[in-house]
Amino acid sequence: MGKVAVLSENMKKRIIGKDDVIRKVITVLLAGGHVLLEDVPGVGKTSLARALADSLSCSFARIQCTPDTMPSDITGLSVYSMEKGEFKVLPGPIVNQIVLADEINRTSPKTQAALLEAMEERQVTIDGNSISIPEPFMVIGTQNPMEMAGTYPLPEAQLDRFMMKLSIGYPSKDSSVQIADDFLKGILHEETQAVLSAEDIIQMKEEAAKVEIHKDLVNYAVNVVEETRKHHSIKCGASPRALLDLLRASQARAYLDERNYCIPLDVFETAKDVLPHRLILSAEAKMNKMSQETVMLQILNNHPVPQ
Repeated sequence: MGKVAVLSENMKKRIIGKDDVIRKVITVLLAGGHVLLEDVPGVGKTSLARALADSLSCSFARIQCTPDTMPSDITGLSVYSMEKGEFKVLPGPIVNQIVLADEINRTSPKTQAALLEAMEERQVTIDGNSISIPEPFMVIGTQNPMEMAGTYPLPEAQLDRFMMKLSIGYPSKDSSVQIADDFLKGILHEETQAVLSAEDIIQMKEEAAKVEIHKDLVNYAVNVVEETRKHHSIKCGASPRALLDLLRASQARAYLDERNYCIPLDVFETAKDVLPHRLILSAEAKMNKMSQETVMLQILNNHPVPQ
């Protein structure tokens, strides 16, 4: 069994009936990105993040976002040492390899912005001191749907830094039966054992980045992204960062299928998760109750996939 399969099977012991979501989270990990999980409370967003973190021998930190969470609670701060007569830098929880930002849209925009530098630059700056974040680095954000009380919508700049936005959804009836059975047996929340090291993930990321992606597929990805900038239902289309994320995630998807080359389906399917949350719909599209996912699917269906 390959390393990807070992990691996936280990997570499935804790997250029942959500194989597709697990696969996509691993794809983001190997593509070097960050993932945003949005869904109603109680469907396992935090459990999924913990299942990944516990399956890896990596440093882990959880940030429970609340309205009174301050930026320094995330990045860290300088504290004056009476003994040494100087300031000492105390790194915050973001300086870890796997970081869970739980209920990220329940904290203020100022605190949300504190994640921006870390997610993009892989470092934090505290009173002029830059601290590098160790590899591999991944932020897993969870948020409640915007319709729920007490939420602050994430700004577009921060949404663009998440490679994928995923929804877990309710379990099927059969999965619910198994969840209930495991819960009554007391094994549902058993501790997940680490099966891969940080070095394993770094090596897998390097291998995924070497997956061949044909020029025709690159042009296809460019055309799809270009169309998001011209479509009549979209006010603001996908960024250049979105294009790069699409290509890298497509490579990772192929790697998960044990291929050293991408196929058209890799780009087509990956685009459904990488691009929609980055699109800002026009007022007319919103009035017609169109979703970002619906518009994205229209664009994909209107662009022929290379053969």
